[in-house]
Amino acid sequence: MVSPLQSAERIVVKIGSALLVDTQAAKLRDGWLDSVSEDIAAWRRLGIEVIIVSSGAIALARTQLNMTAARLSLAEKQAAASVGQILLAQAWSASLAHHGLTAAQLLLTSEDTENRERHLNARSTLRALLRMGCVPVINENDAIAFEEIRFGDNDRLAARVAQMVDADTLILLSDIDGLYTQDPRTHADATHIPLVEEIDDRIRAMGGNPPPGYSSGGMKTKLIAADIATQAGARMAIARGNIDHPLRKLSSGARATWFSAHAGAGKARKKWIMGSLRPSGTFQIDAGAVQALRKGSSLLAVGVQKIDGQFPRNALVTVTDPKGAAVARGLTSYSSEEAQRMAGQRSAAFPDDLAGTHRDALIHRDDLVMLRRTVSG
Repeated sequence: MVSPLQSAERIVVKIGSALLVDTQAAKLRDGWLDSVSEDIAAWRRLGIEVIIVSSGAIALARTQLNMTAARLSLAEKQAAASVGQILLAQAWSASLAHHGLTAAQLLLTSEDTENRERHLNARSTLRALLRMGCVPVINENDAIAFEEIRFGDNDRLAARVAQMVDADTLILLSDIDGLYTQDPRTHADATHIPLVEEIDDRIRAMGGNPPPGYSSGGMKTKLIAADIATQAGARMAIARGNIDHPLRKLSSGARATWFSAHAGAGKARKKWIMGSLRPSGTFQIDAGAVQALRKGSSLLAVGVQKIDGQFPRNALVTVTDPKGAAVARGLTSYSSEEAQRMAGQRSAAFPDDLAGTHRDALIHRDDLVMLRRTVSG
């Protein structure tokens, strides 16, 4: 199989803690990191822009602070992150500088990708850094992000970054060379899958549990990341990372699982809607409204049967059919309180204070994305 990287122009690479930190030896894998930086430098000489999403802050701080307990309290994790983020940034900066590259650190939380204004600000910063020739190194801001520590994976963050910067490729480096029909660690007859063109229920069922140790990812979160990235128009690879020069070897056609990008992924606004992980509410609509949406119409209040959640105007919501299956996502033109008062009615019957408002639609078609399949968070 010819490597899809031959046509890549902007790549996001996600690196997990288990690759970067040797927990048994209690130290950074300096030689491995240098080989990755050398690979990145080779890509940069070819004109390929690279963004790194790197775990490892808490794992590095465990070593520095002699934190050997299997489980840490939230306060301990946040304290470790505040120490480890400095160590992680120093490690990347020194390694990339050895190959003539300038590292730039950016700490993000889920809110930085879910809030539209903050998303746009982060995107502008990243694009400016790329124009300056820097290699942005991104990590979750674990020192303050409660939910990101609790759920603890960078796979989805990497996918959101890929969507944010319109990357054409996302690479998730792992301790395995891709997706298998079953866990190859426990099933000798597991078959490797080189290409996934559509992420359906059969593919999702192949997601397993996280491996033991400090890593908190797993195939399940990688498949969620693939959903986000491919629907944003980026191809994605799950590739073996626990070898020297993993990116060079992937470029040369090393075995991996590639997920095909969706053609016609749409404008940036709709990519953001599709990639968001935390809708604020739900509109349940009738069958007629479902058909109207599939034909390209806006969501009118008359077709809405039920509204769940509390949210302001311009919030992200999920639209479901009468059975509760998600069929679309969109930005609502009205708050939950306003929408409740309009639901099930034609515009002529709207309450007096809402009659004649700027939009009859609860969600305009320009702010609506139809779902091929459910994206879970």
